[in-house]
Amino acid sequence: MSTVLVYADRADVRARVIAAIGRLPAADLGPLEFVEAADAAAAIDVVDHHEADLCIFDGEATPTGGMGLCRQLKNEVADCPPTVLLVARADDRWLATWSQADAVVAHPVDPGRLTEAVVTLLRARAGGAAARRPLTGAQLAG
Repeated sequence: MSTVLVYADRADVRARVIAAIGRLPAADLGPLEFVEAADAAAAIDVVDHHEADLCIFDGEATPTGGMGLCRQLKNEVADCPPTVLLVARADDRWLATWSQADAVVAHPVDPGRLTEAVVTLLRARAGGAAARRPLTGAQLAG
C-alpha cells in the first residue's frame, strides 16, 4: 500500500484530488491510502516522519503555497518523496520548475492526467528509479 499526502488549504480541493485518483488507480500498485493536510505544518510533519510515498501540493494554497512548500521539502528532506504540483495556469511552468516538482498538473484537475502522473511517480519510486527529473512540456498537463 502506498500513502499519498494531499496538501491543500481547501477541503473541496483535497476531496477532488482524492476522487480523481481513486483508491486503486493501478492494480500493480495496490490500494492507496490518502493523508490530508490543510496547513504546511501538518504536511511537513508527514514528510519529516517518512509517512508519504508521494506528495500532491496545491500551488494555490494559502497562506503557504504548494510551490514554496515543495521547494522547501525538496531542499531540506533527504529522500523527499516525489511530488505533483497543482497549478492554476500553464504559464506557471517556470515556477513549477523552481519548486523542483516532479510533475505538474493544471487546475481544474483532469482525473486522467493526475492519475497518470501519480501512477508514473509511484511506479518509479517502487522500482527504485530516481523519480526526480527535469520537467518537460509534456509533464505540464492541462
